[in-house]
Amino acid sequence: MTIHLIAQGLLWYCCLLFSLCVHEAAHAAMAFRCGDPSAKFLGRMTLNPLAHIDPIGTVALPVLMIFWRFPYLVGWAKPVPFNPRNLKDMRRDPVFIALAGPGSNLSIIVLFTIILRVGVELGLTPELALTRVLASLIMINMVLMAFNMIPVPPLDGHHVLYFFLPPGGKRVLEQIGPFGIVIAILVARPWLSLVVVKLVTGINALFPGNFFLEALRMAAR
Repeated sequence: MTIHLIAQGLLWYCCLLFSLCVHEAAHAAMAFRCGDPSAKFLGRMTLNPLAHIDPIGTVALPVLMIFWRFPYLVGWAKPVPFNPRNLKDMRRDPVFIALAGPGSNLSIIVLFTIILRVGVELGLTPELALTRVLASLIMINMVLMAFNMIPVPPLDGHHVLYFFLPPGGKRVLEQIGPFGIVIAILVARPWLSLVVVKLVTGINALFPGNFFLEALRMAAR
């Protein structure tokens, strides 16, 4: 790998690590708001990466994806624990806790899209380093949000699906739990292609010409 590719990989990895930390801290904050302080007592309500790193999902998988030049970058951190018996509503609150993670990714997308749009008005061009960082953050959070909404354990989407399933469906979802990550990885590419392409197209429409697409192209060079 060239120095340029290493620097590009570090940029994407730092954006991913920041986004994962925000995602997990949002889970912890929502659990605390719903009445369970477990995650806070375990030090998970923080942006410190050391509190959230999972050896496979935060280190090995993203590094391999960067090294093999995957067209997208995904990962996960250690799940934030919560005790359902401490929650104000044992049935509803797990859904809120689950949605807090993808919700934080959506917030990052909106925030940095606004910043980038203002920056364009102030003269930012696609090849500038700041533009590439902002575009990378937006893109990575699109992927994380979409990936985590895949409705299989242990991803966040399964809590939402679980809420609506009848007892028999809940048992089936619990049984596939040990194979959830494998299933998620198998369906990730077509699912991410469907969702992320639509998100990228929508955000690109907010900018003059194809500014956002060009910024993503520059960030991937």
